[in-house]
Amino acid sequence: MEPEREEASQVDVLVEEYLENVIVLYNDDVNTFDDVIEALIEVCDHKLEQAQQCAMITHYKGKCEVLSGSLDDLRPKCDALQRRGLSAEIH
Repeated sequence: MEPEREEASQVDVLVEEYLENVIVLYNDDVNTFDDVIEALIEVCDHKLEQAQQCAMITHYKGKCEVLSGSLDDLRPKCDALQRRGLSAEIH
């Protein structure tokens, strides 16, 4: 395989792996906007504005991808969101 082509293939694989892993937050009728925003700031290291936007998207669209990364990084964060009573899972 040509060196340039091989490098491009490796980049494609890394991009695919990165995009595969996201925490999806689902809307519920239990948690307040403030609860969701606080959790996203504390657990996902969101800035206030980002957390507010994710909370609004979740409310109006029913779900929102709130964080992407490796499975090892996402698992404890998703677990922490769930312990706070939020409906979240990794996709």
